[in-house]
Amino acid sequence: MKKLFSLLCLLLSVTLLSACGSVPPVQSAAPSDKPGGDIELTLWTFPVGNWTNPTAVSAILAGFHKEYPNIHISLKCLDYDTGDELVAQAAADHSAPDLILEGPERLVANWGEAGWMADLSDLWDSETSGAIYDNIKTACRHTDGAYYVFPICMSAHCMAINYDMFREAGALSYIDEETHTWTTEGFIEAVHALTAYGQESAGIIYCKNQSGDQGTRALVNNLYGGSFTDDAHVSYTVDSPETQAALQLLYDLEGITFEPSLSSAEAIDLFCKKKTAMCFCWNASIQLQKTINSSDLDFEVFPMAFPTNGGAPELEGGIWGFGIFDNGSEERIEAAKTFIRYLTENDAPYIKSVLISSYWPVRDMDNIYENDVLMTEYSIFMPYMGDYYQITPGWTQARAAWWQMLARIGAGTDISEAVKGFPALN
Repeated sequence: MKKLFSLLCLLLSVTLLSACGSVPPVQSAAPSDKPGGDIELTLWTFPVGNWTNPTAVSAILAGFHKEYPNIHISLKCLDYDTGDELVAQAAADHSAPDLILEGPERLVANWGEAGWMADLSDLWDSETSGAIYDNIKTACRHTDGAYYVFPICMSAHCMAINYDMFREAGALSYIDEETHTWTTEGFIEAVHALTAYGQESAGIIYCKNQSGDQGTRALVNNLYGGSFTDDAHVSYTVDSPETQAALQLLYDLEGITFEPSLSSAEAIDLFCKKKTAMCFCWNASIQLQKTINSSDLDFEVFPMAFPTNGGAPELEGGIWGFGIFDNGSEERIEAAKTFIRYLTENDAPYIKSVLISSYWPVRDMDNIYENDVLMTEYSIFMPYMGDYYQITPGWTQARAAWWQMLARIGAGTDISEAVKGFPALN
């Protein structure tokens, strides 16, 4: 299969993740030569690639401690099932970690909003921070003007097509194979070609729960230039004419079905089994996992941006970086900032920190995956990452409202009625 060798090589660098307990602080081999004595910091990490792999993270900490032997950092790994509860309990007990690795939806919209985080605005004065993409910078800033996260890596979610099926149906002419983009009209014509070819299911709007919801939102938003929120991230705009037109198109288009009984994982499996021609929830990690673990995946997967009615696509993505809890000690806050500066203001440790994440840099720089065919292929989508609106107030409620709205549309509710009052849960 195409790129199999590259995928197998990449597998060697990816560890299946789970909570990993604590790693003892890296100890100094020599007495500190820094003023102020030793400082003990704690770093908690959510599952961001191999940042919950103690061996990988220890290598980062050893490099830092060699340069700053008076700052000791211990690691605790979190998972998404219990991590939020552990952080909330630690904050309530005044025992929050000094450093934490996660995304703006928690660091800015949740813990920053709650007043738990230290302002990192001074870190944004560095030369390297000027190269960070503007949309990433915006996502890291709270409405009060403070920065509660300094980012290190990002990923953009895309969709995928069955290239073999598109070729057989004569639908390849509707995509741009070089840029992995297409137009809304091309999408419509491709669906027509697939159904005429005899492919009953061209694509599935899965809406059993919120898993993979970034895919359905990106599909709907791109088709006619709609948006999920306003530019200021204050209110939701799902009831806009553009969004309603996109939802109506998908509902009316033969070959596209709304499936309230299917989750994104189930839709992915159907795509891998050639039961449907497209998958609206895809990324490099999914392709890696499915290529290694699925005997059904015997066709060429071709990743695509979502179709647009003009201009560049806007993909949904993830941003991950470091935040610092304000535990009342300026000395510890400054020491934690020293760690962030060490990782981000010099290329060698920065690239290492991004490679551990298995994602991509948040700033404009040369391809760090030049020897990896798969990651290089997916790098094409990074400049298409759109507005990071996951920091809008009421985000948790809006996620639930989205898939419930899609399920109501699938059950026959009129679209203008389904979007009314979003994100109110009916």
